[in-house]
This record gives sequence, structure tokens and C-alpha cells, in this order.
Amino acid sequence: MAFVSQELKSKLAPKIKAICKKYKVKASLAVNNHSTLVLNVQSSPIDFIKNFNETVSTRPEYNRFSPAERSIQVNPYWYQDHFSGKAKAFLSEVLPAMNDGNFDKSDIQSDYFHVGWYVSVNIGKWNKPYEVV
Repeated sequence: MAFVSQELKSKLAPKIKAICKKYKVKASLAVNNHSTLVLNVQSSPIDFIKNFNETVSTRPEYNRFSPAERSIQVNPYWYQDHFSGKAKAFLSEVLPAMNDGNFDKSDIQSDYFHVGWYVSVNIGKWNKPYEVV
């Protein structure tokens, strides 16, 4: 069963905050339901939403979706296909840092999911949009 404690969050926080500082990203780290480590990105000089819309607009399978406007929930398994440039570079550093010490012994075929903890990156929130500064 997935579990992430406040102690684990405190252990991972310095490395994650250093990456955020490197990219000038204002973000907060939280634990959701004792199972998910969440990074909420509020603002930065990187325009994640524009980058996401431009990157996925080149892929025909995404043409049926409306473009993101205020916030995005990053898919931690497909971020390399959904972002490019500095946005991809930031996510390529921060997601492995969030997964430091994590494991995944899941077997999808037998519907068995066993991970250390889940990770989630939110660019903005539904009630507070992401800001490019």
C-alpha cells in the first residue's frame, strides 16, 4: 500500500526546493491522503501552460481536447512527450527527486498495484491559476 509520511517529505524537500530555486519556480510541497507526494507550482518564468499547449498541439491524438488555460495536472509517466525546453528540463529533474527511494512492483496484467508512494505535480490550481512572472 502506498504511504508517504511527513518525515519522508521533510527528507526529500531540500533537494526538491533546490531544483525549484535553480529554475526560479515558486512551489509548495505537500502530502495528500498519506499516499501522494504533491508539488504545487504557483509561478515561475517558465510558461508551462503555453509550452504544454504548443507541444501537444503537434500530436493528432490531442486535437480533440481543448487547450489548457489556467492549470495543468502533469502526467508523471508522459511528461517527456507533453513538454519541451525548460519546462521539460525542470520536470525531468524534479520528478526523479520526488521519487528518490520510491519503488514500483506493480503488475498491471493481474491488477496488482504496489508502489512506495504516488507523485503529483500541479501547475496552478483550479481556484488559483498559474502565473508566469
